[in-house]
Amino acid sequence: MSEKALIVIDVQNDFCPGGALAVTGGDEIVPMVNRLIGEFDHVVLTQDWHPASHSSFASVHPGKNPFETTEMRYGTQTLWPDHCVQGTDGAAFHADLEWTKAELVIRKGFRPAIDSYSAFFENDRTTPTGLAGYLRERGISDLTLVGLATDFCVAYSALDAVRSGFKATVLLEACRAIDLGGSLAAIKDEMAKAGVTLA
Repeated sequence: MSEKALIVIDVQNDFCPGGALAVTGGDEIVPMVNRLIGEFDHVVLTQDWHPASHSSFASVHPGKNPFETTEMRYGTQTLWPDHCVQGTDGAAFHADLEWTKAELVIRKGFRPAIDSYSAFFENDRTTPTGLAGYLRERGISDLTLVGLATDFCVAYSALDAVRSGFKATVLLEACRAIDLGGSLAAIKDEMAKAGVTLA
């Protein structure tokens, strides 16, 4: 079995054009992601999976607007439009995503009091999703990450992959970014310094 796996991050309707938290060009990556899914022996998907009234939603913080921040017990939290609510069409994978080959779907962000960007840890940086153990038990050490959005869930996942002892490559052409106030350039620099390969 291959030591390599493709990690597909949050290719969901709410992150694509027309969605509640649309990433510009988010749907453009689907053909590339499908091609990559076909090339890898191991495929893992993540799915943002929030309960209604999740603490990261601006709508539950009176006087706050989307993309403002607030302080949570685990640090500064960007507040988002309501998105990827469990069981809604917005939380579903993009209709053209050929995802059925996936061996595992990691759902994240389902704990009401804490957000989760990374495929490996909640935003408190200590609560694991179980992905690292899953990969290690299968002898997988080399990860390629694609999906949405480059500067949040993809980057956090790549950084945590390296911190967890995996080799991580982000294929930038198969990602799209939100780019809040220069967040893309900053996170690309952080990933490079941490040892993530940007391809």
